[in-house]
Amino acid sequence: MGKDILMIVGDFGEDLEIMVPFQALQMVGHDVDAVCPDKDAGETVKTAIHDFRGDQTYLEERGHDFELNATMNGIDPADYDALCVPGGRAPEYLRTYDEVIDAVQHFFEEDKPVATLCHGPQILAAADVLEGYEMTSYPAVRAECEAAGCSWVDGVVRDGNLVTGQAWPDHVEWLAEFLELLGTDISHAEAATAD
Repeated sequence: MGKDILMIVGDFGEDLEIMVPFQALQMVGHDVDAVCPDKDAGETVKTAIHDFRGDQTYLEERGHDFELNATMNGIDPADYDALCVPGGRAPEYLRTYDEVIDAVQHFFEEDKPVATLCHGPQILAAADVLEGYEMTSYPAVRAECEAAGCSWVDGVVRDGNLVTGQAWPDHVEWLAEFLELLGTDISHAEAATAD
């Protein structure tokens, strides 16, 4: 059975970290509602593409317009089975919204699955839910995570209800861990062969 997953996104969230999980989770049968504070379903957020080209930090270019399919003030976190928080620059400002903090706290209070990567843990740190977790993030966010009480690890980590990755290159392992945590059963029917 598919799960109902809430995804919190915002302007200049990382393009691949929004688009890939949004589509991949739906592809295997989950329902994903993407929301952003102060925006309604049908409106868009602008994404950013972060690339690693040997500089001391990532390069940022304009990505796509990503259409929201739900409205933040019209949802109840209790109606969702899991939470996904992509990275990019969006978490920097999303963590200032009370409704975002309240939603994140709900998932931790109820011990529901949560997946985040890159700068997404900035929101979790602001929600004061990281105490005692072993986790990862984009390395530049490590200090915030550790200040919030977690033990930072260099690699994809699953600890209890939380799955974390460092950036979009971690998608395969990060999504696999999240799908396992969700109890997702993916089976492949063998192709029928003609005699």
